[in-house]
Amino acid sequence: MSDLSVDSLKLDSQLCFKLYAASRAVIRGYKPMLDQLGLTYPQYLAMLVLWEWQDNTPEQPTVKALGERLLLDSGTLTPLLKRLEQLSLIRRQRSVQDEREVHLSLSDAGRALRKQVGPLKARLLCDSGIDLDRVGELRDGLDHLLKQIKGLT
Repeated sequence: MSDLSVDSLKLDSQLCFKLYAASRAVIRGYKPMLDQLGLTYPQYLAMLVLWEWQDNTPEQPTVKALGERLLLDSGTLTPLLKRLEQLSLIRRQRSVQDEREVHLSLSDAGRALRKQVGPLKARLLCDSGIDLDRVGELRDGLDHLLKQIKGLT
């Protein structure tokens, strides 16, 4: 066995592990902010998309469209969306044209929650000391990686 293959099997050589560990660390960093908002990280991601849609509503603001945007299936999204609806942050409504489609919209409370996020996120970023230029570079690199990986499937 060559040194290359031995090194390639070390945990610290695994990109997937680095991504996993970084993701967990970022989510842990967000936890104090999310606790103040009363949201889990996946719920926060869903709200981010719904806030985007508030500014630029897609033709079909459906559970399916949200799943495609978040790369999640409906089995994962349904309980998450039910909880957001119980929190009175969103509304789910079956389409009149096609009952299989469930349309999503923000409630007044969901729209108001957006105003709380900005200051909390700014404080989170300031407290962390993260280099925002470096974060942008990482995000761009991960976008490129994700597009390449999605092309393989």
